Amino acid sequence: MKVLVTGGAGFIGSHVVDALILEGHAVVEVDDLSSGRRENVNPAAKFYQLDILDPQLREVFQMESPDVVNHHAAQVDVRRSMADPLFDAQVNILGSLNVLENAREHGVDSFIYASTGGAVYGEPSYLPCDEDHPVNPICPYGVSKLAVERYVAYYGHAYGLRHTILRYPNVYGPRQDPLGEAGVVAIFARRMLRGEQVVINGSGEQERDFVYVDDIVAANLLALDDLNGEIYNLGAGVGTSINQLFAIMKSLGGYARDPIYGPPKPGETFKIYLDATKAGRQLGWRPRVSLEDGLRATIASFQ
Repeated sequence: MKVLVTGGAGFIGSHVVDALILEGHAVVEVDDLSSGRRENVNPAAKFYQLDILDPQLREVFQMESPDVVNHHAAQVDVRRSMADPLFDAQVNILGSLNVLENAREHGVDSFIYASTGGAVYGEPSYLPCDEDHPVNPICPYGVSKLAVERYVAYYGHAYGLRHTILRYPNVYGPRQDPLGEAGVVAIFARRMLRGEQVVINGSGEQERDFVYVDDIVAANLLALDDLNGEIYNLGAGVGTSINQLFAIMKSLGGYARDPIYGPPKPGETFKIYLDATKAGRQLGWRPRVSLEDGLRATIASFQ
């Protein structure tokens, strides 16, 4: 089948593209390269450098007639969403609506949406969060991602668009941007390998659910055979504090310095980790790469 991947030159999207091509699918990539990188573009894919807000996206759908859209393009920085919620909404909501409208107009059969488990639940009332946990985002990024979940469900109801929504944990691995604000593993790895000072925002006791990118890719492949309108949490189901993460990476990378602590990031949930029981039961998915093995591979990729 032919799969159109938005954000296909980005961190997670590029890994998804590579896996789809290995599985024998034809792949079309759409990415404006604002955060994605041209070196991430798979030469076996057809690439369009285009913003998902651009009206010319319609021409891509007309020419390529994809069977499936895998929608990864997004503004993913919580702090930027707090500082500029209008920009966040333009990219994540209006951009996604442009993709959905083109999918509807051009007869796309199926839609996979990369959402966030780390931001839609807000401050959890219980942990780990399952899909029945109330959604109460505390930052514009979480609001915009949740809004698009609702739009995807609407297009399924109104137009028969087969779809699956994947709520991601904190994904890490090779190709993650070490200069952005949304990838603590990549930021730590780059600073440690350069011998630079690592800064931990807040107390470091905040907890996240870290899952290696290869495991997230596996869920995207499994979702191709499960497009029944379901929402799935992806996660290891355990929280790892930023202090614990630092200690593991310090040991693996031979980093000699202690961290210093800065102010906490506004809008970020303090502790969040996800119950992926449903994904295990219905998709047959579970994370297979241990945190230590994944961090070792990530550090090696930055070297």
